[in-house]
Amino acid sequence: MRNNELSRELHLTPLINVAGTMTYLGASIVVPEAIAAMQKILPEFVKMEELQRYANGVIAEITGAEAGFITSSSAAAISMVIAGCITKDNLLAIEQLPDIHTPQNEVLVQAGHLVNYGASVDQAVKLTGAKCVAIGQATQCSPYHLENSITERTVAAMYVVSHHVVDHGQLPLSLFCKICHARDIPVIVDAASEYDLQRFLRDGADVVIYSGHKFLGGPTSGIIAGRKSLIRNAWLQNRGIGRGMKVGKESIYGVVAALQAWKKRDHQAVRQRETQALQIWRDGLQEKTGIKVSLVADPTGNPLERCKIDIDPQKAKISAWDLSHLLSAGHPAIIVRDHEAEKGYIYLDPCNLHHEQEYTVLERILDELNLAQQSTEAIITPFEQHILQRQQAALRWPD
Repeated sequence: MRNNELSRELHLTPLINVAGTMTYLGASIVVPEAIAAMQKILPEFVKMEELQRYANGVIAEITGAEAGFITSSSAAAISMVIAGCITKDNLLAIEQLPDIHTPQNEVLVQAGHLVNYGASVDQAVKLTGAKCVAIGQATQCSPYHLENSITERTVAAMYVVSHHVVDHGQLPLSLFCKICHARDIPVIVDAASEYDLQRFLRDGADVVIYSGHKFLGGPTSGIIAGRKSLIRNAWLQNRGIGRGMKVGKESIYGVVAALQAWKKRDHQAVRQRETQALQIWRDGLQEKTGIKVSLVADPTGNPLERCKIDIDPQKAKISAWDLSHLLSAGHPAIIVRDHEAEKGYIYLDPCNLHHEQEYTVLERILDELNLAQQSTEAIITPFEQHILQRQQAALRWPD
């Protein structure tokens, strides 16, 4: 098991992440190039604007954007871009946010995109003094919903690409952009967890926001890329609400190194390693009682698959959410992707495995399934009780 010494020193729970690039788990394994870059710049002083200018060139080259810069996170990026749309380059307005009165303060978002990614999408907008206007219904947004929601108060429109959003009945990005651009409304895409660094701009987005610390394997950060005028106005928010979202020199340079490494990465070799882990899990679990195993594609089009484990709680004698809980409570903790556990399944994501951890994951799952089979009673906590327990855990302060 990796990092046992560090876990003991810091009193941390050793864990294996098969949930994916999740912020609450530290997002991803930082690539060696980014670690080296951070170590190199940490002892040095720099003019931060000059460092961001250097980052701008790298972002533009790799994403195809006119301009870009690094911020502290994707959530911060949403706030800074929306703030820039409101204030433009008015320095007094930048200082006054969010206490500013302007007729243009509404941001359009499809109702099915108003999700929670650890916090709610609309809160990142409201921090600027703007407000979200939900268009359509959660499961249906038609062109006329968007067309008739644009008014003189509309300052921007936001499009969210995530496994959290409703995956049907939504406007495709290209049509969303076409309708907004006909009325001179800029479109901002939250693509924090997305692999493709160019397709959203190709589809018409004016600004795209990426995470620097998820698939890229950089330090905690957000990347803002897009039209130069909008990027400049977002950058100016560092004189206002962006001050509390500032990013360090090490994160800027670390993300730049991660972007450059991304360009050189053998993505096919990465996929092969992930596929090997998926096959090990599928072969090891497919004969278990009450278990159905399949490999499923990423819902937003990222070039990867996950292992889906459907659990019949009566036959397996354990529910999906109880299996997830027991795995996370073990040593090492195995953290699975369980955001849809109430539907009777969990996922295993192979993208953040260290060498041979896939075998430990399989062994732990088999142990829990075997123990459940031997139990006199099925391990099925009522789901409402499971939800309440999670809520209570969220209120707990580390002590």
